[in-house]
Amino acid sequence: MDTLAVVLEAPEKLALSRLELAVPGDEDVVVDIEWSGISTGTERLLYTGRMPPFPGMGYPLVPGYESVGRVARVGAKASRQLGERVFVPGARCFGPVRGLFGGAARRLVVSAAKTVPLDDSLGADGVLLALAATAQHAIAPGVVPPDLIIGHGVLGRLIARLVVAAGAPPPVVWELNPQRSEGGRGYTVVSPDDDPRRDYRCICDVSGDAGLLDTLVQRLAPGGEIVLAGFYSAPLSFSFPPAFMREARIRIAAEWREPDLLAVRALIADGRLALDGLVTHRRAFAAAPDAYRIAFEDPACLKMVLDWRDCQ
Repeated sequence: MDTLAVVLEAPEKLALSRLELAVPGDEDVVVDIEWSGISTGTERLLYTGRMPPFPGMGYPLVPGYESVGRVARVGAKASRQLGERVFVPGARCFGPVRGLFGGAARRLVVSAAKTVPLDDSLGADGVLLALAATAQHAIAPGVVPPDLIIGHGVLGRLIARLVVAAGAPPPVVWELNPQRSEGGRGYTVVSPDDDPRRDYRCICDVSGDAGLLDTLVQRLAPGGEIVLAGFYSAPLSFSFPPAFMREARIRIAAEWREPDLLAVRALIADGRLALDGLVTHRRAFAAAPDAYRIAFEDPACLKMVLDWRDCQ
């Protein structure tokens, strides 16, 4: 059994290649992928070759961790139904070609336990489930919700929507690019130059800008917290005295966990978290090289989705 997949052969060298798939085990399912999302954070770093040392890192590799498809084959001990639509957070089923994160392919072999059933009504928006779970993980139940979010891309919008959905005071979102300043739902989007506040209790940064910490510290209230929810390819540093005077706290939000995924799936099912308006671009699988370029270079592109449905 084989599949067509997006393969990063080397930095900035991307191709569609046919790859042999691992033989499914009793606890595995085979999923025919319908849509896969392109991440402008981690996948951009993989594409440019700027990804810091990371487990499983190396070329050639199959990127992608945001895939939605239908179960086409079920192992004898697998807990899924034939034809069920599921979310797949990547796979490692390509033999010598690394799967980091291994979701950008027409067909995947993956443990059934790693798949998440999705309502058919979500369609291609289902690729956003991992980002929504990442947003939920950044907020962290039991702590002060962010009242300032840095960046109005997809992750920033999802964090803001989750804060509003939780009934917390609507956050302020900073965005420098005018093309991304629209689309706030119940919260305000401003340029940092137009925001005089210096009493934020929790600032959540999703920009990935390693040089922003000093600016954020200066905007904190005493005892405030900065949550680093982006992925940073450069070392982070900050001036100690201002952080000392404010007794600032810095928290790193890592990747989502299963409870985050289940929480956002419930919010989506209840209608409290909407995913619409976040997928702005779609391309057929055959246009993958162009799709990745647009996703990484066009600021009007919030989320690019590859459509695999016509792929054999």
